[in-house]
Amino acid sequence: MLNIYNTLSSSKEPFEQTGDAVRMYVCGVTVYDLCHLGHARSSVAFDVIHRVLKWLGMNVIFVKNFTDIDDKILRKAADTGEDWQSITKRYIQAHNEDMSALNILSPAHTPLATEHIPDMVDFCRVLEEKGFAYSVDGDLYYRVHSFESYGKLSHRNIDDLLSGARVDINERKENPLDFALWKRAKPGEPSWDSPWGKGRPGWHIECSVMCGSLLGETIDIHGGGQDLIFPHHENEIAQSEAKNGLPYARFWIHNGFVNIREEKMSKSLGNFLTIRDILKTVNGETLRFFLLTTHYRSPLEYTQTKLYEAESSLERIYFYKDELTYAVPSSKGFDVLDEIETLKTDFYRNFIYAVTDDFNTPSAVAAIFDMVRAANKLLSQKLRENSLVKLRDVSAEIFKTIDNVLGVTGGTSEEWFAANLTVPESVVQEAIKKRAEARKNKDFAAADAIRDTLSAQGIEVIDTLGATRYRTRRVRQFSEN
Repeated sequence: MLNIYNTLSSSKEPFEQTGDAVRMYVCGVTVYDLCHLGHARSSVAFDVIHRVLKWLGMNVIFVKNFTDIDDKILRKAADTGEDWQSITKRYIQAHNEDMSALNILSPAHTPLATEHIPDMVDFCRVLEEKGFAYSVDGDLYYRVHSFESYGKLSHRNIDDLLSGARVDINERKENPLDFALWKRAKPGEPSWDSPWGKGRPGWHIECSVMCGSLLGETIDIHGGGQDLIFPHHENEIAQSEAKNGLPYARFWIHNGFVNIREEKMSKSLGNFLTIRDILKTVNGETLRFFLLTTHYRSPLEYTQTKLYEAESSLERIYFYKDELTYAVPSSKGFDVLDEIETLKTDFYRNFIYAVTDDFNTPSAVAAIFDMVRAANKLLSQKLRENSLVKLRDVSAEIFKTIDNVLGVTGGTSEEWFAANLTVPESVVQEAIKKRAEARKNKDFAAADAIRDTLSAQGIEVIDTLGATRYRTRRVRQFSEN
C-alpha cells in the first residue's frame, strides 16, 4: 500500500488510483532565467513520485507547466531590450536540457500559460458572475472573504492573516488579502482582450486553468515547493473550488527548501547555484543521487563536500558493477544460490517499503547499499559458474528496478569510468600499451612509473588474465570555499 503525506490533512494517507489514470499537476518554472538547485530538487522529487506510481502499475497523466508571461519576464525584457518571447523560448530550451541531464522523465503535457489565456478569461468571468471576483479600472480581484474555507491548505486563519501577514497594501482592493486574477496592461506590455479591457492573467489563475483544462476539475495530486503552499496553492484552491463547486485536488505534495551554508538559497543572499554551475563539477547522475539522499519533504543542506560524498557513494556502486563484470568462475568455488536469493528478497522488501512510505528515498538508498555490501561479500569468494551467473542476473534485475524507480545506477561501469576521465581516452590507452611493453621487457620501474602517473590522475590500472583495463576514481578535496 502506498502512503503519501498530504499537506491538506497534515498526515500520511493511503493512496490508490481511483479512475482510469492518476492525474498529477506540478507547478513548473517561470522562464526568465536558468534553473537553479531548488528547481533540480523539486524536479527530481516529483520525477521519483511519477516513476513510483508507474512502477506500482498505475497509469499516470503528469502535467508540468511553464509560466511564460510574468512581471519577471517583462522586467528582464525591459532591462535587456530583448523580446520577451525570445527570452521565454531560450530558457524553456535551457530548462529541457537541464532536465535531460538529470534524467527526468518527460511529462505528458508541458503547457505554456499563453496558450490558455482565452480559457483564463472565461474562468475569471464565471468567478465574477458568481460574486467571487470584482473589477476595478481594468483589474480583476478575487474576493478572499467570499470563500469560507480559505486557509485550509496552509492551515491559516483569515483573521490572523489580516493582522499579521505581509500583504501588499493596495487601496484599490476591498481587502488586503484579495489577489489579482487579471491585470490591466501597462503601456508597451503584451496584452490580450478581456471584458475588463486589455491585460494579462495573474499568476495564480494560470495554474488553475492549465490544470483544469488538461486534467479535469478534480485531480489526484497537485505538487510544488513548500514556498508555494501560501499564497499560490491556497489561491488556486480558492478560485478553482469557487468556480467548480468541487474539491480541487485529493492530495497536495510539497518538497522542502534548499539551504546553502545553513541559509535558505536566495539570489539576494549570494548563495544561489544554477544546475549548470553544479554540473561543471559533477555529472547529472551524481547531482540526482545527491538529491535522493534527503527525504523530499525535509530541508536539503547543500555543501560541495556532501555533493562529493554522494559521488563517492555512487562510485562504490559502479565499482561493484565492474568487479561483477570481470569476475571469473571457479570449478572449485562456492555454491551460494540460497544466499543470492536471500539478498534479492531482502533488497525488494526494504526497497518497496521505503518507496511506498511517502517516497522515502534515503531509506531506498540505504537498501541499495545493503544489497551491494552483501553482494560484494559473496563476490569476494571464489564462486562456481552457476552462482556467478545468478548473482549477475539478480544484480542486473535489481539495478534495472533502481533505474526505473530512482533514475540512477542504470549505466555500465565502463560508461561511468569513461565519463569521469580527466584526460582523453586515447591517452589512457596509449599509456596502458606502453606499460604492457615495459612489463614485457621486464622494465618494471618504467611500468610502475606509468601506473603511478595514471593513479595521480585518478585512473586505476587493473591487470587480469589476458587483459588490462582501467577504472577512474575521482580525487576530491572535501573542503568548502
